[in-house]
Amino acid sequence: MNFRRFLCRGTENALVAVDLLAMAHNIQKLHHKIQHGTASRHRIPVKEAA
Repeated sequence: MNFRRFLCRGTENALVAVDLLAMAHNIQKLHHKIQHGTASRHRIPVKEAA
């Protein structure tokens, strides 16, 4: 995503920018998994609930 620097001043504004970057990164990962058909697979097998 080529993030280099914050375009805002202040700690609170920088934290908001980091939160937005984290959400964008997670959405991008989810989109990639959906496109490749691996969204429902898990690396570790999930146990069934009783």
